[in-house]
Amino acid sequence: MSRILQYRPEIAALCSGGLLTLAFKPHALPYLAPVALIALYLAWQRQTPLRAATTGYCFGLGLFGSGIWWVYVSIHDFGGADPASAIALTALLVAAWALFPALAAWLIAIAPWPGAWTRAAGTALIWLAVEYFRGNYVLNGFPWLQIAYSQTATPLAGFAPLGGAYAVGFLLAFSAFTVAEMMQKTMPWRSGLALLLALWGAGAGLRTVAWTEPAGAPIVVTLVQGNIGQDEKWQAHQQLATLNLYRELTEQHWDADVIIWPETSIPAFLEDVKPFFIDPLHAAARARGVDIVVGLPSSGRGKDYYNSVLALGETQALYHKIHLLPFGEYLPLQPLSGWVLDQLAIPLGDFAAGGARQPLLRAGGHAFVATICYEDAFGELVARQAAEAGYIVNMTNDAWFGDSAQPYQHLQMAQMRALETGRYLVRATNTGVTAFIGPDGAVKRQAPLFTTAAISDSVVPMRGATPYLQLGDSGAFAAIVLLVLAMAAGELRYAPAGKLRIDWFKP
Repeated sequence: MSRILQYRPEIAALCSGGLLTLAFKPHALPYLAPVALIALYLAWQRQTPLRAATTGYCFGLGLFGSGIWWVYVSIHDFGGADPASAIALTALLVAAWALFPALAAWLIAIAPWPGAWTRAAGTALIWLAVEYFRGNYVLNGFPWLQIAYSQTATPLAGFAPLGGAYAVGFLLAFSAFTVAEMMQKTMPWRSGLALLLALWGAGAGLRTVAWTEPAGAPIVVTLVQGNIGQDEKWQAHQQLATLNLYRELTEQHWDADVIIWPETSIPAFLEDVKPFFIDPLHAAARARGVDIVVGLPSSGRGKDYYNSVLALGETQALYHKIHLLPFGEYLPLQPLSGWVLDQLAIPLGDFAAGGARQPLLRAGGHAFVATICYEDAFGELVARQAAEAGYIVNMTNDAWFGDSAQPYQHLQMAQMRALETGRYLVRATNTGVTAFIGPDGAVKRQAPLFTTAAISDSVVPMRGATPYLQLGDSGAFAAIVLLVLAMAAGELRYAPAGKLRIDWFKP
């Protein structure tokens, strides 16, 4: 193994990228994450910045090639592209996202580290900064397979209410890189092990802390999973059957306080179904003292239309999706992307984004944060609303990705949002994974994939703000940067004169 790391670092990095995928659900082997990061760290040692970037790129190919291959299902099975075009687009996407580990590796290689401790911490900081850039700014953000999400069931999850996913990711990377430094005998084993035991022990202790408290009595929530095939969902002759299915499943659970349907569970515009379906459903819910939350498209001003959530019963109000999915709900990089997709004959929507400060919806006597599809993958989007909410609702349709790892990876990201906010999060999905998640991030109950089901459980509305809700990602990053600077200042006191320099092409 050491010879592979020394003479074939690209091969080692490719394999470690694939290994990291196994740390995420559905495989859920979280302790493989530090193993993969240790192997990567050792692979790019003593490399020129260019060789380190190549090693990082190979890691990205292994990670994204094994971790997001399910994009092919969406493009081919439901997008209508032929197999060759779908493979080409999937490969292009993997190749593009692999650039970010390459960027991280290049930045790490040129950084003038004063010592082993700062090298481990600074490397972790750069890694997370690049993840943050990828996850929030590139093509409207793609936070999939960020390392923190593999740790929702480990002691490091205890830090999520303090600093969010990026704090968890930093501590994971720092732990792995510290071990790698100890393996190279550049860091004392005793002090390194003592720090790691203290760090992970603190995380385990933090998992027992209740950051929020009940805001009232538990409410009974029913989540409806219609299991409507994506290839038939929008066909006009299936519309009435779909509406009848959701109505029948709802009528079997009038004993619930809140009933939640998935994203676009109503495959028609609000204005088209309001008179004959929405108004009678609203009246029936009010008569029984039940709130129903449904997903459907709605029209706005002019030619705008939205991916929306509609609350019925106690009130009747709409939420419009804020964070749109590129190449799914809108086309970035216009006009190039539109021309390419036109050549491939792939039909895509063109939704408008809702306002950033929409009023919270209410159901079950409490306000809740509404998120649609992958909006629950963005911590700050949820955090800026959660302090005023009793619980979080995610309505999604992962049928686009078939029987793959994607629905489980998405569920794990939702678990992190529950941890960060100290609130219950309920997910209603079309084909799965429909689930109840507790404030501790644990899945309390879930429905199996690709079954028609309605599952119920009690949800306790919560109040109070975790430190993360008050600080957000910016606060977490500021604390991490200060930590690394303090470590660097301490090591600089003992650095030999002339040691610190950037060697762009060192042998």
